[in-house]
Amino acid sequence: MVFQDIVFILVMSVPMLMFSVYPGLKLGDYLEEKYNIQEKQKRIVTIAVTLIFALTLSSLLHFL
Repeated sequence: MVFQDIVFILVMSVPMLMFSVYPGLKLGDYLEEKYNIQEKQKRIVTIAVTLIFALTLSSLLHFL
């Protein structure tokens, strides 16, 4: 049962990527502007925020 929930959340996170790219890009731009981070660090932050946001949206959709 738990494995099915995890698989379902991961499958639902694929369409949620469409909604989570913008917040990741905006946070990466903000951190680059405010803290003068390098481009590699900006990409890491953007990708991490995008994936975390997509997983959060899909888990909220699944459990609520």
